[in-house]
Amino acid sequence: MGSFHFLRHVTQRRQTCTGSPPEMPLFGNTFSPKKTPPRKSASLSNLHSLDRSTREVELGLDYGTPTMNLAGQSLKFENGQWIAESGACGGGDRREAQRLRKRNQQLEEENNLLRLKVDILLDMLSETTAESHLMEKELDELKSISRRRK
Repeated sequence: MGSFHFLRHVTQRRQTCTGSPPEMPLFGNTFSPKKTPPRKSASLSNLHSLDRSTREVELGLDYGTPTMNLAGQSLKFENGQWIAESGACGGGDRREAQRLRKRNQQLEEENNLLRLKVDILLDMLSETTAESHLMEKELDELKSISRRRK
């Protein structure tokens, strides 16, 4: 039995079993998988039905105030600044910080004064150097004039 006769026999048999018209498997793709049904768009989670405060408690979204411990001192972040939490040595640390700020300001003022003095000294040096060059030039001119006379 040739291949054509075999195909014809298979298609006739398929037609009698399914009742559908014969297909031509030679020219097309016989593989056609079933399409999957569309998924449900609703979430399987019930978290969307909870109100905001319950979600914050359940999921831990209420972080509270950030705090850290640095060199034995507990600090908390409030209103954009790190603030030392009140403790036994909190007032002493505040006084120390204020003293350091004052000392820092004194040093900045002293630094500015020293910069000003250096600028003045550089100006004086430039002026003296310019005068020295002028005097050397005059001296050279006087020497050349005195040589011509001899």
